[in-house]
Amino acid sequence: MSGQGAKNWYIVDGYLPYKGKAEEALFEGHEAVMILNCQSEDAVVRMDIFYEDREPDRDILIPVKAERVRCIRMDRADDIGGIVLDRQLQYSLRFRSDKNVIIQYGRMDIAQPNLAYIGMMGYSE
Repeated sequence: MSGQGAKNWYIVDGYLPYKGKAEEALFEGHEAVMILNCQSEDAVVRMDIFYEDREPDRDILIPVKAERVRCIRMDRADDIGGIVLDRQLQYSLRFRSDKNVIIQYGRMDIAQPNLAYIGMMGYSE
């Protein structure tokens, strides 16, 4: 990775968790992808979603303004080009950008009372 980010990023462990809410809390099971554009120009990012048992959804356009962050909730079809992901479905993501960006992924899983949140950087090249 050179400079401030990379043009190609991969997130292999996509798995939209159970939706239910934690007791007496505002938390809801979800996954999110954060894209940081530190460049002085807008970035055009294209996302592909790969599945175990069907053809991928390709070229989902995600514009990211210059020197801004963009949050994509994987449980919100409007954030991902109208694609509806089933809960507890395994998938992987590929991002291709025309500018160097930085991509991080997070999952909030509330399947147990004390919930769990994981955050990880995507793999870049």
